[in-house]
Amino acid sequence: MSKEFIYTEIADGIASQIRNGLLKAGDKLPSVRMMCQEHQVSMNTAKRVFLELESQSLIESKPQSGYFVSRLMSVKLPLPEISRPSLIANNDEPDELISRVYENMGKKGLTFFSIGIPSGDLLPQAKLKKEIINATRELKDGGTEYEELQGNLKLRRMIAVRSLQWGGNLNENDLVTTNGGMNALSFCLMALGKPGDTIAIESPCYPGILQLANGLGLNVLELPTHPTTGIEIEALRKVIPQINLCLLIPNFNSPLGSCMPDENKKEIVKLLAEHHIPLIEDDVYGDLYFGSSRPKCCKSFDKTGNVLYCSSISKTLAPGYRVGWIAPGRYKDKIMKLKLLHSTSSISIVNEAVANFLKSGRYEKHLQQMRRALQNNYQNYVQTIADYFPEGTKTSRPQGGLSLWVEFDKKIRTTELYDLAIKQNISIAPGRMFTLQDQFENCMRLCIGLPWTEETRQCLQQVGNLAKKI
Repeated sequence: MSKEFIYTEIADGIASQIRNGLLKAGDKLPSVRMMCQEHQVSMNTAKRVFLELESQSLIESKPQSGYFVSRLMSVKLPLPEISRPSLIANNDEPDELISRVYENMGKKGLTFFSIGIPSGDLLPQAKLKKEIINATRELKDGGTEYEELQGNLKLRRMIAVRSLQWGGNLNENDLVTTNGGMNALSFCLMALGKPGDTIAIESPCYPGILQLANGLGLNVLELPTHPTTGIEIEALRKVIPQINLCLLIPNFNSPLGSCMPDENKKEIVKLLAEHHIPLIEDDVYGDLYFGSSRPKCCKSFDKTGNVLYCSSISKTLAPGYRVGWIAPGRYKDKIMKLKLLHSTSSISIVNEAVANFLKSGRYEKHLQQMRRALQNNYQNYVQTIADYFPEGTKTSRPQGGLSLWVEFDKKIRTTELYDLAIKQNISIAPGRMFTLQDQFENCMRLCIGLPWTEETRQCLQQVGNLAKKI
């Protein structure tokens, strides 16, 4: 029997016992060593069993105590509804609302459930400072010269090496560095679209993408999206004659946190390639998985160069460093021309520092700690929501990323909730920000990238209490 089958068989057996109520919330599980003895497996196999169960939020670890059946098993919050946007392109941007929420970014004294980036407390700031100093010393002329147009070679090599984790098989020549993830998406949209073209996206969708598409004169077509598995393929198939481009966040998208199954990714890549419609893939959250292995990307199934793969370290390592990249496939020449025109070079010192951090192995160690923190946060958020939010509240069940989507009763408008919360120095992201249509007024996105403290818990409880008043 293969090791892969042994680990999944054991995990499935324990999962079944938990779901059937034989193991209840708070019950202690056997230790890793006892698991090895009971099932005659290696330590690595036993650890993979626990990682898989953790990724499904079925168990949780307690330092120095072991593994226990998750408290979430006693929490019965339903999933949000599948979105049903109008399949007519719309451009009614909630510009004023977005400005109100983001104008407070960086303001002291606020608790930011609204901004979808990790807190500095979860980032290796001291180590990054050392890498910046080392990069200044190592680079010719202290990093004052331009990089080559395609970007820092060492960084591109390290990104290519990491692509093996998700089946990318990229090499350094496949990649072009950019000044962050949004810069990467901007280059792709400018290279492939023109005013009046129609782009298909998920609904709800990250506000920055909506604003970018609108700003470039594109018509935005929002597609029905499941809170767990992403866009509905049949809906995409129906609108193929109407669209010129497609932009998706398949892995732990913001704001739903959904992760598209591999078979869906493969089918979408094939469908769009057959109709010569470029697919722009935003994978900024892919490294923040809660399970035992990183999910594949749409780019993993790309055989024709039709997928433009975009990512960055903005959600995982250093939002302010503005380090991103594109694997543009057959559109590389267009991307290179745009980079020459709009930025010429990325920031030499920062790219060198990030490349060295990736090469040292510190990045993977940091990600392991961050993933565990985010998963614990998710569990704590859901428990607090179950305890203090209005009856009937629904939440998404992300298997990674930084976002938790909350759906209230239709009577509760989250723009009103935002106004009440900001007076208490708490910032949330109302659902209307994530669409160009008249929908999601009773929804909001919560960022789970804050350190979980008693203050965080009290602020989240306060949001629930305010929602009850509405």
